Amino acid sequence: MAKLHFNYATMNAGKSTLLLQAAYNYRERGMHVVILLAELDDRAGRGVVSSRIGLTSEAVTFGPETDLFALAEKLHAEAAIDCLFIDEAHFATGEHIWQLARVVDELEIPVMAHGLRSDFRGQLFPASTELFILADEVREVRTICHCGRKATMVARLDESGNALLDGPQIEVGGNERYVSYCRKHWKEKIGKR
Repeated sequence: MAKLHFNYATMNAGKSTLLLQAAYNYRERGMHVVILLAELDDRAGRGVVSSRIGLTSEAVTFGPETDLFALAEKLHAEAAIDCLFIDEAHFATGEHIWQLARVVDELEIPVMAHGLRSDFRGQLFPASTELFILADEVREVRTICHCGRKATMVARLDESGNALLDGPQIEVGGNERYVSYCRKHWKEKIGKR
């Protein structure tokens, strides 16, 4: 039975590594997978998912107006999909997540979504909210703060290393822009009591 999975974490927890490893496992067994990636995420190149440890794979990109159910249905008709992955799922819209639930329910294709839970202000992303509501399975991927505690929050930094409190919710960046913290050190970094 197909399920909608949500693997969430803060930055630098290894979400993309886990996605690429799982996709590799499917492929190694002769199964066909499709990896989706928001077109705005071109850090590794357009249509490329990469991890910090050097793993990469091609991906099918989508935009805000893309109907992911229609896309999956089309791709599935071309070559049966055994599993659909979505990296950086927080870049999707809430509607995209409902479309992915349809992929599971109507096409009976498992969907594994990997993404952030919350943004640099401590607010849930719309797609993450919908994933928490709709996912059949939710799993936290853990990483640590510089103090050794579990990191649950992420701060967006300016060029001088100061925490930003304003700006668009979605802004692509990596280690140079974002740092994961435990709640205590995140509050200290952003000046919240």
